Amino acid sequence: MSKNPAIDIKKMKKVLVARRKELLSIIESGEETKTDTDLDQQRVGRLSRMDAMQQQAMEDETGRRRDKELQRIAAALDRIDSDDYGYCTACDEPIAAKRLKNDPATPLCINCAQKAT
Repeated sequence: MSKNPAIDIKKMKKVLVARRKELLSIIESGEETKTDTDLDQQRVGRLSRMDAMQQQAMEDETGRRRDKELQRIAAALDRIDSDDYGYCTACDEPIAAKRLKNDPATPLCINCAQKAT
């Protein structure tokens, strides 16, 4: 597969590497500040306990989303290394440059992304 001429691969790689570095930094700083949630209802009130549980659930979901984005970035960097970047992983058609500029880790063209939802 030849390279998609509408895409500046070096620039996209820099963007992806920078985003990965940013996410890893956020994760690292988050681990340092993470505290255990005290769910002992004898020590904290019911509403405080519910608030703590909700906060913990939101932190867990945020972490899951960051992990998923890191996986998407790793896959995009792999596609760059194998000269497949810029092409849809479902149909092998070129992904629009504007779409990649908006989300450099996207693996699908707009048509395949719409079909997937």
